[in-house]
Amino acid sequence: MDLEERVELIASPPAEEIITKEELVKLLETNEHPKAYDGFEPSGIPHIATGLMRAEYGKDLTKAGVDFIVLLADWHAYLNNKLGGDMERIRKAGEFFAKVWDLLGWKPRIIWASEVVEDPEYWATLMKISKEVTVARIKRAAPIMGRKEAEMQHASFLLYPLMQATDIRYLDVDICQLGIDQRRVNVMYREIAEKLGWKKPVLVHHHLLMGLQAGKRMDYTKEEDQLEFKMSKSKPETAIYVTDSPEDIRRKIKNAFCPARELENNPIIDIVKNIILRRPGMELKVERPEKYGGEVVYTSFEELAKDFQEGRLHPLDLKNAVAEWLIEKLEPVRKYVEKHPEVEEIARRVTR
Repeated sequence: MDLEERVELIASPPAEEIITKEELVKLLETNEHPKAYDGFEPSGIPHIATGLMRAEYGKDLTKAGVDFIVLLADWHAYLNNKLGGDMERIRKAGEFFAKVWDLLGWKPRIIWASEVVEDPEYWATLMKISKEVTVARIKRAAPIMGRKEAEMQHASFLLYPLMQATDIRYLDVDICQLGIDQRRVNVMYREIAEKLGWKKPVLVHHHLLMGLQAGKRMDYTKEEDQLEFKMSKSKPETAIYVTDSPEDIRRKIKNAFCPARELENNPIIDIVKNIILRRPGMELKVERPEKYGGEVVYTSFEELAKDFQEGRLHPLDLKNAVAEWLIEKLEPVRKYVEKHPEVEEIARRVTR
């Protein structure tokens, strides 16, 4: 694969921001297998953003030669009081995350935070970083935890961003490939790395998938709206879980916000752009009666967006097509859970 193709794979949706593209090109020119990472707090059943979108985009990065690490951030989840701070429940949730990615065909290297924190060098690095950043800036990093700045009252919440910055240094990554909500710590780390003479990673931030009930009242380019209206495991009717039945998927998609002819702030269009037709050559089949245009197969997002915006593709037809695509794509997870019902029961139990 040539350099241009590698860059295109990395820069395609759901990638939303690259800091900087010039640095990414230079990195790929000099490193055949750059190391990237994403981190996840294990909690409950993954939805299609955490499970499917992450896996699909992860496979693209692997094709581009990226050596991808997933940090299952069990200690971070503990600090953030996920699952009541119960480490056994957090661990079981993380194991389920890893199994879901495997079932969906993505096999990143998995590293647990509980492994890296055993190294004294990790804490030595954290202390060096802590001397280079103010308390005020740490508080402004609250969005990385899914919190608002005013919530940063516990000392554990202040430690969390320092740990996340330390992860970057300790894992020695070339690319920080996390959600756009993680931007504040990543940018902070780049500045600290430059000051201390450490390797400065390229930042590739991906899009946060909209919740199914997001609507006109928001501006999804604003950070506060992204945090409020992104797909969330804590809001069941706004999210498609990777274990949802076909009936649940069809119902949730049918009830989703999807105004005719509108592309902006449209959750169904968001799924198409960032998962189903994220790059040329992918397909979405829309089946409909001949009197409504007959079957059509879209192979580019631009083509579908044009038809939708101009009224040639009805929202209900699009919803039906998206639901069936998701049902087929998530089938390996459903089949596994059918054979191992104890797995989903564990996952559901840890969400309570």
